[in-house]
Amino acid sequence: MFLNSLSGRFLMLTTVFVMLAEVLIFVPSVARFREDYLLSRLERAQIASLALLANDMIDADLESELLRNAEVFNVVLRRDEVRQLVLSSPIPSPIYATYDLRNPMAFELIRDALIELWDTENRVIRVIGDPVRNAGLLIEVTMDTGKLRAAMIDYGLNILLLSAVISVFTAFLLFLAVRRFLVVPIKRVVSHMQSYAAAPEDARRIIQPTAGVTELREAETALQSMQTQLTNALRQKERLAQLGGAVAKISHDLRNILTTAQLFADRMEDSADPAVKRAAPKLVNSISRAVNLCESTLTFGKAEEPPPALDRISVARLINDAVDSERLATGDYDLSFSEDVPTGLVIRADAEQLYRVLTNLIRNARQAIIATGEPGEISVQAGETDTEWFIRVTDTGPGLPKKAQEHLFTAFQGGTRKGGTGLGLVIAAELVRGHGGRLELVRTGPEGTVFALRLPKAYAALDEAAE
Repeated sequence: MFLNSLSGRFLMLTTVFVMLAEVLIFVPSVARFREDYLLSRLERAQIASLALLANDMIDADLESELLRNAEVFNVVLRRDEVRQLVLSSPIPSPIYATYDLRNPMAFELIRDALIELWDTENRVIRVIGDPVRNAGLLIEVTMDTGKLRAAMIDYGLNILLLSAVISVFTAFLLFLAVRRFLVVPIKRVVSHMQSYAAAPEDARRIIQPTAGVTELREAETALQSMQTQLTNALRQKERLAQLGGAVAKISHDLRNILTTAQLFADRMEDSADPAVKRAAPKLVNSISRAVNLCESTLTFGKAEEPPPALDRISVARLINDAVDSERLATGDYDLSFSEDVPTGLVIRADAEQLYRVLTNLIRNARQAIIATGEPGEISVQAGETDTEWFIRVTDTGPGLPKKAQEHLFTAFQGGTRKGGTGLGLVIAAELVRGHGGRLELVRTGPEGTVFALRLPKAYAALDEAAE
C-alpha cells in the first residue's frame, strides 16, 4: 500500500533516478581511475629506472624486486633521442595492445575502460607516457591487465555502494520534504472535501486557502469558489422548494376564488349592456386560463412543466388574445400594438402554453417601454418556412442590460427590471423547449429588442422534446 501512495512512489522514483545519475557518472569515474592507475605505474617504473641509472652495479635480484614493486615487466626510457631499455624481465605473453597516455581523448579513455572491464582474460599491454618532471622524452612500460581489472572492479563496487547510500539518503530527504510541502497539504484538501461533502449546505465547512505552494493555493481557491457556488445553489434550491410548496397552497385557494369569479363571468354574457357583453367572453377566457394554470400547478407540483397537449390552433386568434390582454393593462399610456399574421395560419401547439409564452414576452416589452416614460410600439409578427413556424415580438424599448443578457434564461438572475424575478423568460423558454422549439434573443440595443419563438413542423423534434 505504501508504494501506491504519492510519498511511496516519489521515494521509489527518486531512488531510481539518483541511481541512474550515479551510473552515468560511474563510467567516466572508472575511466579516470584506470588512467590514474596506469600513470601511477609509469611513475613507479620511472623511480625504479632512476635507481638503476644512479648505480649501474645493481644485481639481477634487486632489478627484479624493483620491477615487482612497480608491477611492470620492463621499463624503456627515451632520453636525448636515445631509446634505452632500463629494466627488463621475461614477458609471459605477446603484447596485446598499446595505450598512449600522453594526450588521451576522453572518448578513448571511456572506451578502453569498458573494454578492460568486459575482457576477463589476463593480457600484456604496453603503456606510453610522459616522464615525471621532464626526466626524459617518454617512458614506456609493459604490464599485465589482471591487477588493473581487479582494481577497477573493486573501485567500481565502492562507487556503486556509495551511490546506493547517497541515493537512499537523498530520496529519504526528498521524501520528507515532499510529505511536508505536498502530501500533507493535499491530505488537508481531501479532508476538507470529505467534511464539506458530509454537509454541503454548511458554509462553515467551505475551505479557506492556506497553502504556501502556489499551485496548491490555486487549487484551494478554485475549490473554495466551487464550494461557495454549490452552497448558494443548494440554499436557492431549498428556497425554491419552499416557494413551490407555498405556490401550491396559494394555487389551491386561488383556484377556488377564480372558480367563483368564473361563475359570475358566465352570467355577464346575458347582460343587456353591449360593452359588457363584448368583454364577457374575454374575461371568461382569462379566468379559465388562470384556473387551468392553478390546476396544473396543483396536479404536477414540481419544477417541470407538463408536456404540451398539441392541437391545431389559429395563430391570429391566439396573438390577438395575448395582445388585447396587454392592451387593457396599458391603460392611457402612449403605447401602440401591431399584429402581422398571415390569414389562416394554423400551427400545431398547446394553446394555453403558447399563450403564456406570448403574454410573458409582450408583458416584458410593455413594462420596459413604460419604465422609460417615452412612447413606444410593440409588434407581433408570425410566419412559417418549410421546416418551422416562427413568431417575433419586437419592441422599441431601451434594450436589455448587459447582466440580463448574460443570465437571460437563468431563474432569479435574468431579471430585466428592478424587483423582477427573471422567471418569465425562464418559464417561456421551458415551454417552447417542450414543443421541441427554441426561444432566442435576435437582437437588443437602444433601438429596441426582438425575441423570436421557433417551433418545428417535424413530429420527430416533438417526440425528442417529449422524451
